[in-house]
Amino acid sequence: MNESHECHVRVRYAETDRMGLLHHANYFVYFEMARTEMLRARGVTYRDVEDSGHLLVIVDIGCKFKRPAYYDDMLMIRTIVERVTHVKIIHRYEVYRDGLLLAEGHSTLACVDREGKPQALPAHLV
Repeated sequence: MNESHECHVRVRYAETDRMGLLHHANYFVYFEMARTEMLRARGVTYRDVEDSGHLLVIVDIGCKFKRPAYYDDMLMIRTIVERVTHVKIIHRYEVYRDGLLLAEGHSTLACVDREGKPQALPAHLV
């Protein structure tokens, strides 16, 4: 079974467009927040990872929008670890409002050193 985590966020006014919809770019911000909180729930922070000399960079990201989110909606973002390789972590995201699926996303993070060269994921991320 794949590891998963749920994170909640309320859509803020500044994150909406003129139509009152959550702007599409903010889904990626929410995905990052959800990944960070998933890691924190495991007792590790991104700061810990970076301080150890490991940087996690996005090499692929995408989102399929099914229904809009609006100002003041309370959203639940489920983050699922789909696959972990020697140097990459692949996540899947599901964004819900009141149990209704609004969007599905994915991202691939690669582990690199400070010079940008691929390196093995640290043991606490595998």
